[in-house]
Amino acid sequence: MTRSIALLDANVLYSSFTRDIFTGLASTGAFYGRWTDEIHQEWMRALRRNDPLTTPEKLERIRARINESSPDGLIVGYKSLIAKLTLPDPDDRHVLAAAIVGRCDTIVTQNLKDFPDEYLARYQIGAQTPDTFLMNQMRRDADLFCETIRKVRNFLRNPPYSVERYLSDLRKGGLAGTASALEKHAHLL
Repeated sequence: MTRSIALLDANVLYSSFTRDIFTGLASTGAFYGRWTDEIHQEWMRALRRNDPLTTPEKLERIRARINESSPDGLIVGYKSLIAKLTLPDPDDRHVLAAAIVGRCDTIVTQNLKDFPDEYLARYQIGAQTPDTFLMNQMRRDADLFCETIRKVRNFLRNPPYSVERYLSDLRKGGLAGTASALEKHAHLL
């Protein structure tokens, strides 16, 4: 079974809950995570704007952890392609350009409307929400998925997270399908 190569959009990396699951899975080899410095700058600006107490040093530590989760995950050399691409939101062309250059098969994003199938199909790239992508990863290897979730949950110590609270927060964070699928494996979390 081939491993998916997924470009993670800024809205996936913005939330610590989502980011920790994706980087945790990528570090196990479940899939190959990719991104760009431009994507990093996008989520970092948004986080800094919405939480002014977040220091630039903390943001750089988070960026380093993301980069460490997938060796060679950082895509470069895509900017010359941007002007040649068409998407409903021209500001998202850099994401598609990076996915093409990075040989990604999936763009993981909360904004599917910005990446319609008819635009992506010619590049043999699909787009999935984080919830759909994670549910697919769980179907591929439930044991590895649950082990990763257990590690991510156990890392949250201040305060510690019960399984029930963690699943509740996943739902609140837009990962309702993932949370429902994990309920059946709660004893592994």
